[in-house]
Amino acid sequence: MYRVNEIFYSLQGEGFYTGTPAVFLRFSGCNRRCAFCDTDFAAYTEMSAEEIVAKVSEFPARHIVVTGGEPLMQLDDRLVRALKTAGFYIQVETNGSLAAPTGVDWVTCSPKAAPWGIDRIDELKIVYEGQDVERIAELLPAPRLLLQPCSGRNTDEVVRYILDHPRWRLSLQTHKLIDVR
Repeated sequence: MYRVNEIFYSLQGEGFYTGTPAVFLRFSGCNRRCAFCDTDFAAYTEMSAEEIVAKVSEFPARHIVVTGGEPLMQLDDRLVRALKTAGFYIQVETNGSLAAPTGVDWVTCSPKAAPWGIDRIDELKIVYEGQDVERIAELLPAPRLLLQPCSGRNTDEVVRYILDHPRWRLSLQTHKLIDVR
């Protein structure tokens, strides 16, 4: 059984896939405690892999974003196989503390505190709070580097950093800007 916080359909609001219609599977539970986290970890429904696949298949998109909390505490080979059998492209949004199971198509790593156990990253998306992002990018190499303002509070600082370090791209929480879930 999996502890599911919520399942909903919307547009991906952040990172490389911004604007992509996606089913969001948000797991409850995390191994980090970030001040800006938007997940209520006490709220969840226990669901089997079959129940999850049935629910996410109700929506027209076949792009699924598995998030949390920390989704890699629960996403396993069994659920990945079930989602792939149902035709889903699987994107995971992780804090980087655990390795992703085989079959995940895209790994978005938004690293929090070390240690990190992630074994592959397709995009490194850092919520910028003045930390040494160059050092993090050295330790967690990825082909795509994105910086995101922390809840919109430091957008000017992030833009200045990216202009001075052009290998980084800007990631905004567009779902919040256009007021969609």
